[in-house]
Amino acid sequence: MDEKCIVDRFEGDYAVIEYGRITFNIPRLFLPKDAKEGDVVRFDIRIDREETKMRSQYIKKLADELFRE
Repeated sequence: MDEKCIVDRFEGDYAVIEYGRITFNIPRLFLPKDAKEGDVVRFDIRIDREETKMRSQYIKKLADELFRE
């Protein structure tokens, strides 16, 4: 698949991104400050497993404290 993410336009604080036939909005602050209409952008989305684990442990701790007998 050779689809590219292209900045279609800006609407307030959001950028409208085209990806093939799909369009979606992302907060403008996620893009470089000099991004402009027509720019091709790349996204590197990864799961932060360590942070996810820490959040899960924190939520479990809160739940344990909340439901203590």
